[in-house]
Amino acid sequence: MSESTPLEIHGPSSVIDPPAISELGGDGRLSRGAISWSIFEGGRDPYVILMTIYIFMPYVASTMVGDPVRGQEVISRFQQYAGWIVMATAPFLGASIDKLGPRKLWLALAVTGMVPLIGALWWAKPDQSGLTIPVTMFIAMLVNVLFAYSEVLHNSMLIRAAGMKSAHAASGLALSLGNAASVLALAFTAWAFALPGKVTWGWVPASPLFGLSAAAHEPERVVALLAAGILAVGAIPIFLFTPDAPRTGVPIVKAFADGAADLWGMLRTVSRFKDAVIFLLSRMLFVDGMNGVLFFFGVLAAGVMKWGALDLLLTGIILSVVAVFGGFTGRWLDQTIGPKNALRIEIFMTILGLTALLGMAPDKILYVWPYHAADHAPLWNGPVYRTLPDLIFLLIGFSNAVFITGQYASARTALTRLTPPERTGAFFGVYALAGVATAWLAPSLVNIGTRVTHSQQGGFATIIILLVLGLLGLMFVKGGGRGSEAGTPTA
Repeated sequence: MSESTPLEIHGPSSVIDPPAISELGGDGRLSRGAISWSIFEGGRDPYVILMTIYIFMPYVASTMVGDPVRGQEVISRFQQYAGWIVMATAPFLGASIDKLGPRKLWLALAVTGMVPLIGALWWAKPDQSGLTIPVTMFIAMLVNVLFAYSEVLHNSMLIRAAGMKSAHAASGLALSLGNAASVLALAFTAWAFALPGKVTWGWVPASPLFGLSAAAHEPERVVALLAAGILAVGAIPIFLFTPDAPRTGVPIVKAFADGAADLWGMLRTVSRFKDAVIFLLSRMLFVDGMNGVLFFFGVLAAGVMKWGALDLLLTGIILSVVAVFGGFTGRWLDQTIGPKNALRIEIFMTILGLTALLGMAPDKILYVWPYHAADHAPLWNGPVYRTLPDLIFLLIGFSNAVFITGQYASARTALTRLTPPERTGAFFGVYALAGVATAWLAPSLVNIGTRVTHSQQGGFATIIILLVLGLLGLMFVKGGGRGSEAGTPTA
């Protein structure tokens, strides 16, 4: 999911110049334009949950490809390609956004590209009679690139949408709507398509709605149409009610050229502050590792634990709710031991959780304890989580959801303790742009690890490298405690 925060929109050149910022202070209340800005994130985030994490990509790996190991290798390879494209282009878009002027046209181009591409994935049939595996993954790659562009453009509209006084409120509302829309989409999919025919509960339809065929894996594929529809509807308010930046009159080529120059200037400014630079480099590693844990969790669960669509749907609902507590956990740790120490705990716990996941299988618990389902009664008579390994795998997911979410909050707080207030824009510009520029790291390592070890666990284990390196990097950061002063430039 996206990390839309009011600070992240400060790119290499400020989103708006200082005089304009004072004019856009706002009255502290959320306007119709600000609410519309937040609704857009509610429309966009279900794509990540439904398509990339819990339903569609696990279906591609386990059913379309037919071999979970090879499926993980294919998915990580195309995710790596998307990361390379984003790395080469998105930072320049973020750096040039002010000089381009109005954002809505560019955002409309991204959305009108994403909606039909996402919807087209409905035709990714198990026997490849619709879309072949390479075509399916190529479409998904294009959507991921456009998603990154939409995030940069959307973030850049925050101040004009909400004003300085209401930016935090609009950003928080956007995150809440993104989580709420994702949970509702998962719940509807479970009720309408996954549970029918598997339970006899009175409130569940007897068969999947609209006559969808479970044999043709239509309940898994229909999430493409659902995600496309939610995005299309959720995008309407921002184009109708959210104010746009005025025209600048700067030609497109010159805008990107000037943006590249500003990007270089911002990097030179940031490079003068040693501790903040080390922190940003460390964050590039550990945040990409944590994103990798989230992205490949569903593929691992489908391939190793043999979880089906219903298991993954309910897991997505549960973990999305549990993740809310991660924000409170991160805030409590920040206040208690300082954000840098909070990050150390959050990263370490994620490493521990990831290591534990790798030791799980339907017939094995934490590497060493064998488990034979025939020798044990089911934990309950429900349709999911019937065995002890299933339950423990889910509980490990609880831990990861809490600490990965907490990390997002602690990392932002830590940077504010390491940067002088007058340089906040530049540092958070690098913070945001580095997040999209290094999105290829985890997929690349997972791809290499899967191909070398011929196992999903081997590919997933490579993410630990990023987390460990990021954790080690924090050891060289001075400051970042509860009472740390802003960083000073090096000579």
